[in-house]
Order: sequence, then structure tokens, then C-alpha cells
Amino acid sequence: MLDKLQAVEDKYRELESLISDPSVLADMEKWQRLSREHAQLAPIVEKYREYKSVCEGLAEAKAIFAENPDDDMRRLAEDEIAELRPRQEALERELPILLLPKDPNDEKNVIMEIRGGVGGEEAALFAGDLFRMYARYAERRGWKVDVIERNATEIGGFKEISFSVDGAGAFSCLKYESGTHRVQRVPVTESGGRIHTSAVTVAVLPEAEDVEVDIAPQDLRIDTYCASGAGGQYVNRTETAIRITHLPTGIVVQCQDEKSQLKNKEKAMRVLRARILEKAREEQDAAVAADRRSQVGSGDRSERIRTYNFPQGRVTDHRIGLTLHKLASVLDGDIEELLHALITADQAEKLRRAQ
Repeated sequence: MLDKLQAVEDKYRELESLISDPSVLADMEKWQRLSREHAQLAPIVEKYREYKSVCEGLAEAKAIFAENPDDDMRRLAEDEIAELRPRQEALERELPILLLPKDPNDEKNVIMEIRGGVGGEEAALFAGDLFRMYARYAERRGWKVDVIERNATEIGGFKEISFSVDGAGAFSCLKYESGTHRVQRVPVTESGGRIHTSAVTVAVLPEAEDVEVDIAPQDLRIDTYCASGAGGQYVNRTETAIRITHLPTGIVVQCQDEKSQLKNKEKAMRVLRARILEKAREEQDAAVAADRRSQVGSGDRSERIRTYNFPQGRVTDHRIGLTLHKLASVLDGDIEELLHALITADQAEKLRRAQ
């Protein structure tokens, strides 16, 4: 591990020199690429340098304790050892995690798609609950949420809703939300007070950058139509809704949430790029495709990553066996504990595989 860390520090120093080189500064694209790489290595180098400093301090304190006959000096050295040793152990746990390969998508914005599965109106209502949960979580993080497309039901839920979440590291946190979410509660439509089980699927896609997906204009069929739903004369008589079909892949995206046709087109293109990128990656890596299909599933009750049980006020994530008895808080966007546990479990599994 120490050899790898030293190699990282050497690379960091090399990049530090390059990004201040006048010839590199003249090439803005190259400078930006090297600056990003430099910034990505910075957290590892900072921890490694702290680790080296702690190890040096420990070695000095141990030498003073062993060689100095003065009791006061030995006590000071003993105190120093007692303070530095726990920090050394903590850093030895943190550094292998920092060396794990980074997901290249982690810093990207995300496109999230929530769809009601089994359960009809109750599933649609819960899709609305999940959307509000993610919107509240994003608000807590200072991220921006923008609805792209929604298919609302009459009683306040969503048959489906797609939205973007813009914020640093959004994908690194929200990628674990892909899958089937199960809810157990008495629906508002149930007069007999019986508990029903419904399911909702969540898909989380990293937003593709323009340079990652080359979409030729001739590969697109763009249709405009009058938006449906609430909105009065403006919605009913103006063709602001957009449907874009990517002919080579057959992917269809539509958006009618904005009153401006241009804004609807921009939103639809964001989703289209994300879906094309996702499709390309799945075709390149069959294992990833199988994993994503197993995560998202069909929306059946038996397939679930998480259960929200209203009678018992609990949330259980079945992937890591974690149960929290604070359902109301979770649905209000307090999902940090769940996400942190999932990230920790993922890192532990990657460390296990790396050994």
C-alpha cells in the first residue's frame, strides 16, 4: 500500500509542475484535464502526508520514551504516543479506501426516473412520496432538482416522474437508490383498514456530457404536440410538448413540463443523452447490464431493495440488513444514514475483492 501511495504522491507532484508550465497553460483543454486529475489526487496525497507525519511523530516519541531517563520527558512521550497511535490506526483504515478505483460517474449530475409498479393508485401515491423524499434530500444538500416529465394521477401521485438532480457528487450518493422500493401501509383508497403492499421502481442514471454522446441530427425524429393535463387554454392549444425518437436505438423521450418548446427540448435531450450513454455502457459490459436489471427489476412486490413499513414506522434496506425506526424522518429526506451505510458496505466489498 505504501508503494502505491508514494506513486500517487509522485504523480501529484508531476501534475503540480505541469499545470504551472507555460506551454500547458497555453492549451486550455489540456490544462483543465490535468487540473481535474490533480484535484482528484489531492485528498489521497493530503491523507498520505498526514500519515507520514503521524508515523514520524510516533517514531520520535518512542525514541524519547526509550532513551530518556527523565520521568517527565518519558511521561510527555507516553502522552504523545497515546495521542498519535489512534490517529495512525484510523489513517491506516482510511487510506486503502482512498486507493480504491473511483467510479468515473461519481461527480456527475443524475437523471432519476420513478415509476409506479404493482399496486395501482397506491403505487402511484408512493412514487410521489419517494419523489418528495429525494427532493427534500437534495434541498438539504444544496442541490437543484428540476422535473423533466411527469404523469400525474388524479389523487396526487405519479404513474411515472423523471427529474434531474444537479450537484457535486450527486451520482456518488444516489446511485444506490436504483431498484424496487416496497411500501406496506393502509392506502387512502382502502375503506376496510387493511394493509396493502405496493412497489415502485427507481432508476438513477449519470447525466451524460455532450462530449460523451455523439448524436447526429439526422438520427433524431422530433415531434411536437399539445401538452395534456392541467394548464387551461395555453396547454391545450399550443404545441409545446416535445417527443424525441433516437432512430438508431429506438429510445423515445418526451417532455411537456415547461411552457416553452425550447426548454422542453433541452430537458428531453438531457434525458436522451443519459439513456444513450447507459445503453452503450450496458452493451459494452454485460455484467453491468445484468446487475442493473437485477437492481431495478420489474416492480413486482417480491423484488425489493428497501421496504417502508408504515404500521411499524420502520425502513429496512435488504441489501445490507439495516433497519431504521424513523420512517417519517426518512420520507422527509433524512436518508444520509442509509446512504452512508450503503457506501460503507460497498467500500468494504471492494476492499475484500482487492485483497
